[in-house]
Amino acid sequence: MTDASLLDRTYCIIRDEMRETGRAPHYAEMAGALGLSVEESRRAVYDLMNTPFPGWLHPGMDHVASFPPFSNVPTHHRITVEGEQKWSAQCGFESLAMCWLFPGRTIRVDTYCLHSGEPLRVEMCDGEMLLAEPETIFGYVSVPFAKWRENKPFA
Repeated sequence: MTDASLLDRTYCIIRDEMRETGRAPHYAEMAGALGLSVEESRRAVYDLMNTPFPGWLHPGMDHVASFPPFSNVPTHHRITVEGEQKWSAQCGFESLAMCWLFPGRTIRVDTYCLHSGEPLRVEMCDGEMLLAEPETIFGYVSVPFAKWRENKPFA
C-alpha cells in the first residue's frame, strides 16, 4: 500500500487537474509531478481508489471514472462556474459540494429530476444558496448509507 503522503499528493493532483480542466489526468501524465515512474504512479492511483475514498476507475481500464464530487464521465449533473461549463458531478448531492472547490465563485448546477424529468437548477457561492429552480428541491437516496460502498458503480 502506498504511504499516506503519496496518496495525499495523488489525490491533490487529480482534484486540481479536474478543477482546472474538467478532466482527470491519466496516471502516466501524473508520474512526473509525483516524481515516480509510470508504474509507480499507476500503483498510487490504484491504491488511492482502493481506500474508503468513493472514487473509482473505469472497469477494465486505467482511467478515472469518478472522483467526487467530479465525474470524469459526463453525467446529467452539469456544472457551470461563472459561465464556463466543463464539469460533471458524480451525483446530485455531490454537485452541491462543487462550491467548495471554487471559493468566491458562483457555480450553477443544471440537472433533471430522475422521477419527473423536469429540469432543476441551483446556483451557489461559498455554500450559500443563491437560486433554486423550482424553489423547493429535495433529494433522496434509495440505497441505505451502510451499503453505498458495495453498491457504487463499477465496484
